[in-house]
Amino acid sequence: MNPAGKLRILPTPDEGLRALAAQAPQAEAFAERSLERLRPSLQWLYRARRRLATAGVAILTIWIFVHVTFGANGMVVYRQKRTEYQSLRRETRELQKQNDHLGEQINALKNDPATIEKEAREQLHYARPGEVVYVDPNPPNAQAPASDTAKR
Repeated sequence: MNPAGKLRILPTPDEGLRALAAQAPQAEAFAERSLERLRPSLQWLYRARRRLATAGVAILTIWIFVHVTFGANGMVVYRQKRTEYQSLRRETRELQKQNDHLGEQINALKNDPATIEKEAREQLHYARPGEVVYVDPNPPNAQAPASDTAKR
């Protein structure tokens, strides 16, 4: 193997400049031909620049309007979400009221003797000595208990 065969000799900078200078007239001629071919199009673009800019702004405005109105977070979606939010807040308030009422009822059943006695009289038909309890033989809701506490 000859190690000299793998060596590459690079041109000097002067040689590179000379080669570039030799090709300069061809490059200038190509640029001139390209410019002559593009000149009518460039002149038309220059004359129509205001109309093109106006059309571009109009298209951009219409696109922004459509996006703001119907986009992923547009006004239509915003109104739907706002309506859903208001109904969920209303439902949350109602559930909180119901929860507070049931909490008060649980507390009364745990601590208030009068409430305990009332529930025992209504559901278990307890009576004090000397009292008479009348029971309707055909109650209107024979299967449903009188209150929620009877289910537990």
